Amino acid sequence: MERKEKKKFSIELLLRKLFKGVLDAVAGFFLKIGLTPNAVTLLGLVGSIAAAVLVALGMPVWGGIVLLLMAPLDAVDGAMARLSGKTLKFGAFLDSVIDRYSELCIYAAILYMFFQQGHLWGVMLSFAAASGAVLVSYTRARAEALGFEAKVGVMTRVERSIVMIVGLLFGIILIALVIIAVLAHLTAILRMVTVWKQAKSRDPELI
Repeated sequence: MERKEKKKFSIELLLRKLFKGVLDAVAGFFLKIGLTPNAVTLLGLVGSIAAAVLVALGMPVWGGIVLLLMAPLDAVDGAMARLSGKTLKFGAFLDSVIDRYSELCIYAAILYMFFQQGHLWGVMLSFAAASGAVLVSYTRARAEALGFEAKVGVMTRVERSIVMIVGLLFGIILIALVIIAVLAHLTAILRMVTVWKQAKSRDPELI
């Protein structure tokens, strides 16, 4: 008897399911006016840079508003690719790389803001959150490149974005950074352990 694979719950999948109609409508409109999925992906990067500039200039609330408005584009480009029937590998690759640049722009802006204020803890937490965010993505990408599964944990791109936007809008940036830093690094470590277990099952002599 075949076992059905259990789908892992994620906020991203839940949001995509809840807003599928809206996303498809926006995606259809963008396709109709001649935009491509890759163009929308790059437009999202422009929005993140604009938000980062606002944060760096000491206007985190406005930065959060821009991020909130631009966040749906991260899902729209995928919906456009699906509707157009052109789900190319390069598009997926570009989307992943641009996501990293978009996110790191925000962390860099927050780090700069705290540096200007002489807030050492803010600077350190900004780095901790940024490095954790990168490691969450890297551990999964590297694991899958080697033939392992590493989808466990929390603080994926969507969760980090939600926490960051809330932190910027409500003036609790330090709390947001702590949450992201702790949970992101825990996720990276959990993925390392998961891959180790899979590797050990293949090679029992593995330390």
